[in-house]
Amino acid sequence: MFYPVYLNLNHKRVVVIGGGEVAERKVESLLGTGASIVVISPEVTSRLLALAEEEKLELHKRPYAPGDCDGATLVLSATNDAELSKTVFGDATRSGALVNTADQAALCDFIMPAVLRRGDIAIAISTSGASPGLAARLRQIISEVIGPEYGQLAEMLSKARPEIQHRLQAEDERKALQYRILDSGIIERLKENDRAGAERLLREIIGS
Repeated sequence: MFYPVYLNLNHKRVVVIGGGEVAERKVESLLGTGASIVVISPEVTSRLLALAEEEKLELHKRPYAPGDCDGATLVLSATNDAELSKTVFGDATRSGALVNTADQAALCDFIMPAVLRRGDIAIAISTSGASPGLAARLRQIISEVIGPEYGQLAEMLSKARPEIQHRLQAEDERKALQYRILDSGIIERLKENDRAGAERLLREIIGS
C-alpha cells in the first residue's frame, strides 16, 4: 500500500528519462508545479520539443549518462529499455531521489495517480498501480460531480482565510463557519456563473 502525499516541487529538479508518449504524459502532469523539468532522450515527441522551445523544460537530446540524476528530487523513468530502467533506478536511489519507473512496480518509490484539478484543488485517485484505467475512469466520474465552481470557491475561501482567522480564534469555530459557507448555496450561485452573488453571500456569512 502506498502513502498518499502532495509534494512541493517548486524550483525542485525533476528528471524525466525518455521522450515518447509516456514521458510526455509525465511531463504534462508536472507542468504548473513550478518544478525544474529536465528531459533526457535522443528522440522526443513534437509536444516535448515544443515545450522545450517554450522554455518550459530543459531538453538534452542524448542518451542517459551517469550523473544525470544528481541533484534531482524526483526521477521519472519512461523508457522501454529494461536494463536502462534498472540503471536509472540505481543511480537515482544512490543520489537520494525518489523514482517512478513506468510499468515496473519493483523499480518505483512512488506511483503517479490520476489527478483531477479544479484550481487549487487536486484530487488524486490511485489503485496502487493495479489498474490505471480504473483510476482514470474514477477521475472521470468525480469530474462530473466536482466542477470548476469548486476551484472558484477554493480561491474565494483562500482570500477570506486571514479575515476568518482574525475573527475566530478557535479552530472548531472556524471549521463550523466554513461548513456554513459550504452549505449556504454558494456553490449553486457559482454554477450559475453568479460570482458577484456568491461573493456577497460569502461576505454576509463571514460578517454575521
